Amino acid sequence: MELTERKKKVLRSVVDLYIRTAEPVGSKAIAELPDMKYSSATIRNEMADLTNMGYLEQPHTSAGRIPSAAGYRLYVDELMLDYRLSMDETKSINNAIEEKMQRVDKMMERVAKLVSQATNLPAISAASRQGGATVRRFDLILAGKGSFILVLMLSDDQVTNKLIKLPLNITETDLKLLSAVLNAAMTEISLEEFTEELMDKVMRSAGAAASLVPVILDFTQETLKNHGSTNMAVTGQSRLLSLPEYRDVDKAQRIMSSIDEENLSNLPAVMQGANGTKVLVGPENVADELKDTSVVMTKFDIGDGMQGMIGVVGPTRMDYAKVTARLSYFAESLSKMFAKPEQMQLPEPVSEETHKEA
Repeated sequence: MELTERKKKVLRSVVDLYIRTAEPVGSKAIAELPDMKYSSATIRNEMADLTNMGYLEQPHTSAGRIPSAAGYRLYVDELMLDYRLSMDETKSINNAIEEKMQRVDKMMERVAKLVSQATNLPAISAASRQGGATVRRFDLILAGKGSFILVLMLSDDQVTNKLIKLPLNITETDLKLLSAVLNAAMTEISLEEFTEELMDKVMRSAGAAASLVPVILDFTQETLKNHGSTNMAVTGQSRLLSLPEYRDVDKAQRIMSSIDEENLSNLPAVMQGANGTKVLVGPENVADELKDTSVVMTKFDIGDGMQGMIGVVGPTRMDYAKVTARLSYFAESLSKMFAKPEQMQLPEPVSEETHKEA
């Protein structure tokens, strides 16, 4: 069945009305919209087709329709209209950032609170170092009979070490050979490049010390993973209690307990390589606990090789256009704030009075 322009218009109207009312939408309500030129009967037929196509759902036999996850997905990708921030909204965001973001310490917690206040939804913020660290040099030092010290010098000049017990009689000469092999094959590469194939290659060249390679590789991967770990903050979960979707106490408790750092920890990785704002609708989410929610997120630059991410979690019935616009403005303003000192002025809204004077 073809998804005609008329069907798309009806679907967009259903989503817009459901976002505003939280009630199933009937054909009569759509027919009464100012820009709708179709009869109630025609709209009813289109809604039936959209239901058969999987874009709408009918919660009760006699009720209207609500959007499905697929319907929200099409709405976000193609149908929603741009939302223009009002003067008050831009001033409010600018003032909040200027007043509350004077210091970078505890930055993620403050950003999350600001985003939650601006969207009235649970918010997440994260900061991570772009590209991650690599190992610049391996050193293996014999520490006595039955042990040696593994020393890693990282690309940012940090040094970490570990005392490792020897599984067999390894000489200082064996350790020097292994150290040379490690420095030739495993330096200046990303965490993702530490593969089983690489480990097999190093083990074949390591001679009598081959059995040490898996232990060294595990410690190296763990070091790089922790070094590049993401600083994340989550706040505003209680804001969900004001939404009609979560009037049921059990449902509200389940969703609130699932919005935490652990379940959201993969979201920054989802944003890697993404441009602009990304929306995950219902089942598209990275955690099963979030399959009944939507996540909207975007990135901003912090500087010094750091990248930030902000986002919100809420019901699939959220105002995607408004949330997207607010997050985008936040991201743009934060990128400018964390730029070089001479570029740290936030953009001023252009008022009608300023325009007239010009």
